[in-house]
Amino acid sequence: MADTCTHLDQINRVKPPVKAKTKGCEECLKMGDSWVHLRLCLSCGHVGCCDSSKNKHATKHFRATKHPVVRSQEPGESWMWCYVDEVMFEND
Repeated sequence: MADTCTHLDQINRVKPPVKAKTKGCEECLKMGDSWVHLRLCLSCGHVGCCDSSKNKHATKHFRATKHPVVRSQEPGESWMWCYVDEVMFEND
């Protein structure tokens, strides 16, 4: 596990910054299922459910696309997670 994220260059930093494509987990919405917490892919805007959710769509999205960094979509939270480096860090 790394001390810092080495994949910040893969975050889509266009103006305006990447926006969520949906208001909930894309796959769970299509399936009519529920989730616990949401994560936003900072490469493409995909919204997936966290690993506490039964479907774990955020992690499945990472495995399929190799987009490394997600941000919490929970109100009041600004942390990010890098799947590759397995490190959590705060949004500056």
